[in-house]
Amino acid sequence: MTTHLIRFESAHLHVETDGAPEQPSLLLWPPGSSTARVWDHLIPKLSDLFFVVRIDLRGYGQSEVDELSEAQFTFDQYARDALFVLTELNIQATHVWSQSWGTRAAIVFCARNRHFVKSASLYAANLRLPDVAAQRLGTKQAADERASRGIEVTSPPTGFNQHRDAQAARLTASALRKFDLDGVIDELTMPILIGTGSHDPNLTSSRDIAARLNNARLVEFQHVGHNAILEHPELAIDTFLEFQDSLK
Repeated sequence: MTTHLIRFESAHLHVETDGAPEQPSLLLWPPGSSTARVWDHLIPKLSDLFFVVRIDLRGYGQSEVDELSEAQFTFDQYARDALFVLTELNIQATHVWSQSWGTRAAIVFCARNRHFVKSASLYAANLRLPDVAAQRLGTKQAADERASRGIEVTSPPTGFNQHRDAQAARLTASALRKFDLDGVIDELTMPILIGTGSHDPNLTSSRDIAARLNNARLVEFQHVGHNAILEHPELAIDTFLEFQDSLK
């Protein structure tokens, strides 16, 4: 792993890259309140095939902002940040993989940079405001199902939700309520994989998106709640890699 500290528009962005730079680029967008660490358990497989880019969004993890001005905490800002990072790394096109809250940011990034994005894997995609209580209930029900079937429990990566500045991290998450994703989803013209848990309330919206976009396919993850990469990482990455193989 190589770490980078990239200065852009009043922020220092903590960036991590893995894999050989000559491999296809893969930009990862983390679930809510998560840092680059959330992908740690998937990096060994991914870095064999991709030049993987992970960014602590401004305010998250090790990234820092000059001041806590709320205007900078938007999905459009995060999309600009990501594009600048990729440009600094001499990347001219990328695949995208996102999870849960990060899928909202990824949708905006893909809409704003659709000619730059080769494919998008949007896990737990949802155009509506989240039902957090239903997400928690679905995640518990899914965990009970996995336990009854003997599916191995994977501990979350160390430090996946630890932030240098807790107040900034709360502002980072607030971008969710500042953007109408329904207004841009039709701009996503790249091949799309939607992967959503069978116990995730986001599944209703995921089905709607898959029906709306001719370039999208939906995989419903059995025995999974709201966060496939943490709840059932083997299923999450195998599905992602199968999708990538189908694009060749």
